[in-house]
Amino acid sequence: MYDLVIIGGGPAGLTAGIYAQRARLKTVLLEKQMVGGQIAVSDIIENYPGFPSISGAGLMEKFEEHARGLGLEIKLVDVQNIALEGAVKVIKTSEGEIRAKAVIVATGASPKRLGVPGEKELTGKGVSYCATCDGPFFRNLKVLVVGGGDTAVKEAVYLSRLASKVYISHRRDKFRAEKMHQEKMEATPNIEMLKSHVLHEIKAEGGLVRYVVLEDLKSREKKSIDVEGVFIFVGINPTTDFVDVDKDSGGFIKTDQRLTTSTPGIFAAGDCRTTPLLQVATAVGDGAIAASFAIDYVEEFDTKAKNV
Repeated sequence: MYDLVIIGGGPAGLTAGIYAQRARLKTVLLEKQMVGGQIAVSDIIENYPGFPSISGAGLMEKFEEHARGLGLEIKLVDVQNIALEGAVKVIKTSEGEIRAKAVIVATGASPKRLGVPGEKELTGKGVSYCATCDGPFFRNLKVLVVGGGDTAVKEAVYLSRLASKVYISHRRDKFRAEKMHQEKMEATPNIEMLKSHVLHEIKAEGGLVRYVVLEDLKSREKKSIDVEGVFIFVGINPTTDFVDVDKDSGGFIKTDQRLTTSTPGIFAAGDCRTTPLLQVATAVGDGAIAASFAIDYVEEFDTKAKNV
């Protein structure tokens, strides 16, 4: 039996792993796809202390090297659910069951879909949720970015270095992104901002994206714009379906200040929990807090076991 199982290999999970290894807990980190999480596909990070400018993949490589250097065991498996056998947590995975005294859920979140006509059918055929992954396919082509937050604005600037033209549509009349990102976008000549516009439909020719239909929310007029790519950045959905603990209306896990969930011994950290800010820095802090209190929980677990 493990002292601690960490589910998720992003900034929160890897930080928790570092703290757990330093405390000499028998720990394993479970990750479904690739270590690094969503941030690993980010083109550039400019607000993580100590790294004025670094790629998401580059930063996560350093996290992983640090964790593995301390001996953290990492397994690539799909976690299906968590059951309880008394105080013991039974983590059911695609490769069998793993038992642990404590669990930290650090599974992050995945991109939200808009649900507009053409989106689902054309995903991978011009519709994307990752500019770093798919941007190079649209070199010298026209693309639309949908969203108004940091991610949308940053990725629009990134895509402007590849695409001949970048449109960015936002349903409100002001972008929500950090001012520095907005200033970069406004200074980029091949980016056209479409405020108070919503994506109404994505149309195809020959099975690939050919144009989009946008609606102006002020005039209620619809217009078509020729683009070969559509990049959607309108928020995230937490990856929390597999764990039965209290969640908010959006599916994010509720925690207390110690990042304990409604089930003793199960903690949550990072973007999968209810938190006012989704950043690498806050995920790292969450990982440290969750691990620190998980360490305390394991010590209490062992003390109780000895006294039985």
